[in-house]
Amino acid sequence: MTKTPGALYRVMAAAEMVTWTLLIVAMVARYGFAYEGPLFFAAGLSHGIIFLAYCITAVIVGINLRWGLGTITMAVLSAIPPWMTWPFDRWLERQEKLRGQWRLEDSGDPRDQHWIDRVVRLGLRYPLWSFVLIVAGMALAISVLLTLGPPTEWGGS
Repeated sequence: MTKTPGALYRVMAAAEMVTWTLLIVAMVARYGFAYEGPLFFAAGLSHGIIFLAYCITAVIVGINLRWGLGTITMAVLSAIPPWMTWPFDRWLERQEKLRGQWRLEDSGDPRDQHWIDRVVRLGLRYPLWSFVLIVAGMALAISVLLTLGPPTEWGGS
């Protein structure tokens, strides 16, 4: 686990931007230059995996650092347009929302009694099990999405 939640968030925000860049390069190669090699699939899959990992990270870090629901929602939504996680990261930094440590124990604060906080603390105390569960969930989600095919085919005509 990274030393602070803010550090983990930053790594994932940067990774999300890098995979967006790779996906855009692959799309230009495919649609602009008729490139049909494995680059498009690899870029799309890696971006999909990192996108989901970033969203999960934003939710966990947001709960841990006690962001409001609006901030957590904006963090997740910032992954949709290309490269928006960076300006959002800068905004979080200016608002001092990336400061703080991992909350592994109940501090006695009434907010620590909420079931979501308990689940996040449990997951943070057992990072290996949490990682396995998250990876399994992501593998399931990606498998379902790959089975469904491109969103343009979801209309079902």
